[in-house]
Amino acid sequence: GWSRVAEGVHDKGGVVFMQVMNAGRVSHPELTGGATPEAPSAVGIDQQTHVPSGKQPIPVPRALETDELPRIRQEFVSAARRAVDAGIDGVEIHGANGYLLHEFLAPSSNTREDAYGGSPENRARLTVEVVRAVAQAIGAERTALRISPEHNVQGTIEEDRADVLATYDALLAGLADLDLAYLSVIHQDVAGDLAAHLRESFSGPLVLNSGFGAVTGLEEARRIVEDGLADAVAVGRELIANPDLARRWREGLPLNEPDPTTFYTGGAHGYTDYPFVDGSPSS
Repeated sequence: GWSRVAEGVHDKGGVVFMQVMNAGRVSHPELTGGATPEAPSAVGIDQQTHVPSGKQPIPVPRALETDELPRIRQEFVSAARRAVDAGIDGVEIHGANGYLLHEFLAPSSNTREDAYGGSPENRARLTVEVVRAVAQAIGAERTALRISPEHNVQGTIEEDRADVLATYDALLAGLADLDLAYLSVIHQDVAGDLAAHLRESFSGPLVLNSGFGAVTGLEEARRIVEDGLADAVAVGRELIANPDLARRWREGLPLNEPDPTTFYTGGAHGYTDYPFVDGSPSS
């Protein structure tokens, strides 16, 4: 199936990267074959998640043992290899939004006392190891990373700016020699000092996105690039609602409006059935 997607993108002259992730504690036994979700520490969050039977409370996760972490790294590597084997041009490792790698980065979700917890360098260690292992397997030019410092979602709280700087500096220092495809950053203040610091600290292409606060439209995307804040902009909801978004933006055509009632509900509706500008279905 993904080979067909890759072929379709390439036939249109496009490039496609696949995001690979581990949800960590933001999961449920209905999604993990009955297993308790895994996390850096047995620290739960008072939230619900979407599962086949509907929304369910997220259970307290199981803390990963140190000797289990090579398995986590290998799972990312295996997923990346499958993506590339299917014709996908590269992978974006998901280290953001409160999922597993972000949980290791943040002191609010990582209370470990081994080499993967405590100091900023230790909390950054697993993400560094995962990115390096994937880059070794498929090439750094095919490997990217997504981060969301201070996004403070899904219980992964980062409110100490000094710790945030130390943690993400350690992360980027551990990857500095790789020449990654790009770094994708979610931050509410795209013109602020943290986003600027990350741009200065990372030598490769930077992709920026203002997060979940508002839909990222053409005007904001243009401003981010024209002001030199980033090399590209990540767009989500507008692209879901408009399968031909590039054409619509380029030609100034009307846009479909995203329907939030269909988000995270499963199935094709609200994901692959928005019409093209000529009225034809997208699926």
